[in-house]
Amino acid sequence: MFAQNLRYLRKQHHLNQTELAHQLGRKSVASVSEWESGKYTPKLPIVEKIANLFEVNASDLLQRDLSQLDHQTDIMPLYEQLTPAHQHRVYELAQRLKAEQANNVVQLPSKILQIDGVVSAGTGEELVDERDEMDYHGKLPRFDYAVKINGDSMEPQFHDQQVVLAKSATDADNGQIVIAYVDGRSYIKQLEKTTQHCRLMSLNAKYDPIDVSGNEDFAIKGVVIGTLNN
Repeated sequence: MFAQNLRYLRKQHHLNQTELAHQLGRKSVASVSEWESGKYTPKLPIVEKIANLFEVNASDLLQRDLSQLDHQTDIMPLYEQLTPAHQHRVYELAQRLKAEQANNVVQLPSKILQIDGVVSAGTGEELVDERDEMDYHGKLPRFDYAVKINGDSMEPQFHDQQVVLAKSATDADNGQIVIAYVDGRSYIKQLEKTTQHCRLMSLNAKYDPIDVSGNEDFAIKGVVIGTLNN
């Protein structure tokens, strides 16, 4: 329940995981991500700090569905002001609505898609432990991780702030779109590999190729298999 409540409260206050981590004095966003995934629950002093930040009760944060509490309305004071005859009509209506809900309401599942970092469609992104997430409805292909694009070097096929799905890989074929690390920076580029050289190519002609031939700090980390619009 804590993980669900934390994610709910963070979104209600329009915070991403990085912003929440900073407000809690955490050096890394990884803790917030692990709390929300349910990997573990923080110790009580941290729970109380989170509760104070969002102005909720710590025990409610751990045990009650806060998303439902926010939408509940206490109808009893109004109900008690009705005559017995009208109270009976309210009861009958509630019974009918309950039956309709059981027969007709279908809960459509949503997915929490973990965003594992940022890649550059430009001059490179520093490798940092910064993760986020997004709600997604619909089918997804099998993938190993998702990252967000910064920049326009892969236009028109890939766009700034678009979410990319990738399969983990340490090698790729010539012409494939890859996630690559070079000199401590992360990129999304097209791989150009020949017997003479190895380069990372941009689809946007205004960006020069990045020659990685013989570069010991170059590594392929994945092959792009799909995209989502964020």
